[in-house]
Amino acid sequence: MRFLSYSLSVIAFVSCSGLAADAADRPNVILIVSDDQGYSDVGFNGCCEIPTPRLDALAASGVAFDAGYASHPYCSPSRAGLLTGRYQQRFGHECNPGIVDSDEPAGLPLDQTLMSDLFHENGYRTAAIGKWHLGDEELFWPTNRGFDEWFGFSGGGYSYWGTPKPGMPYAGVLRDGKPVPVEELSHLTDDFSTEAVRFIEDNQDSPFFLYLAYNAPHAPDHATREHLAMVEHIEYGGRAVYGAMVAGMDAGIGRVHDKLKELEIDDNTLIFFFSDNGGRVSHARNLPLRGHKGMLFEGGVRVPFCVSWPGHVPAGKRYRQPVSSLDIMPTVLAAAGIQAKPELELDGVDLLPFLSGTNRSTPHERLFWRYAMGDGEYGFAVREGNLKLVQSAYKNRTLLFDLSEDVGERVDLAQQQPETVERLSLLIRDWDAGNIKPIWLDPHGANVHKEEAAREKAINAASRGQKDR
Repeated sequence: MRFLSYSLSVIAFVSCSGLAADAADRPNVILIVSDDQGYSDVGFNGCCEIPTPRLDALAASGVAFDAGYASHPYCSPSRAGLLTGRYQQRFGHECNPGIVDSDEPAGLPLDQTLMSDLFHENGYRTAAIGKWHLGDEELFWPTNRGFDEWFGFSGGGYSYWGTPKPGMPYAGVLRDGKPVPVEELSHLTDDFSTEAVRFIEDNQDSPFFLYLAYNAPHAPDHATREHLAMVEHIEYGGRAVYGAMVAGMDAGIGRVHDKLKELEIDDNTLIFFFSDNGGRVSHARNLPLRGHKGMLFEGGVRVPFCVSWPGHVPAGKRYRQPVSSLDIMPTVLAAAGIQAKPELELDGVDLLPFLSGTNRSTPHERLFWRYAMGDGEYGFAVREGNLKLVQSAYKNRTLLFDLSEDVGERVDLAQQQPETVERLSLLIRDWDAGNIKPIWLDPHGANVHKEEAAREKAINAASRGQKDR
């Protein structure tokens, strides 16, 4: 019955207007996602030590977003929002799937339509390569969610050498649902890049949608000697390994772009790149932002983000207005001439008119975030213009910032502007009325409480020897 419901929902919500268009008029679409990459861990956002020449070139050929946001501060919920174009709290996918106390398997609900469904139904060849993390059970796999091909793994963190846990071959790398022998793998970053190049070559004569979701630079910290050679100037070992993982991914993205140029289809290919959430707590850098993955401060949700589509998106531009990963789905559908019906209730917007200057207003009046801390316990944030309110559940504080003056969120204005705090809090309440409880929970709440306790312990230990005067 769940498969039937899913199929009917796709049929009901798909517009096949794109099928009538000439294939040559429809762009190829590539969505590249990095994993836990720091805001300032890419050259186009100021990184000087980790080489990312191919990502920098991609950004220079299009638009780099100064204030590009993920819809959630960690992995699976962010991807659920990305592929549906909807706040994931609307449909209960607010936590990472895994071992959960539930009668239902945990995964992206089958009544949600993905951008891959729409591309597939409109004549595009579709492929998912890399990390999935939207449900381990077969009913949630990419090949049941609008993708013709799948090469990757279903879970979250995973060995880059491709070694599954003993006795769990389906927890390893799969090709269309079948385990890939470990001896056929090298390093997953390189393997995913190779698969992407192959897919492009095989489908060069028809429009395609490629979802290339690297697990780099998510832990565990595994890098090849070739990747490490690119960061031998970084003296701190942990940062060097992390940098090698980013540099290896950048080189793989370069291989993908080189193949597009070789086949002379680069000008007809729209490419988005972004990180699924803010940089991880260890070795990543989110400067000048506060916080990291898992937090609703800027470092947890503002991410490296750019788009390129020669001749359609202006080159060499930095866009300063806030945009969201939720905007990617309506943007790429509009580019492909595919109309998603209103019943989908997309929360994102088509960015093309804003980037071209046709629409000079801002894409969003407000952006909202929520994470679950436990049963009925949440943290929230809202950005309206340059004001941002953070209701931190693990700090048990409400904080207000003016990002135009304080992008690092150092100066809390909550005490000075109680009326603003009240107004923005009401906006959060009204937005949250359209959300539902998480279908399942994860350890996020417990983990951030531990992290905050460890922070306080370190601070107290550092100041213990001070003598009062």
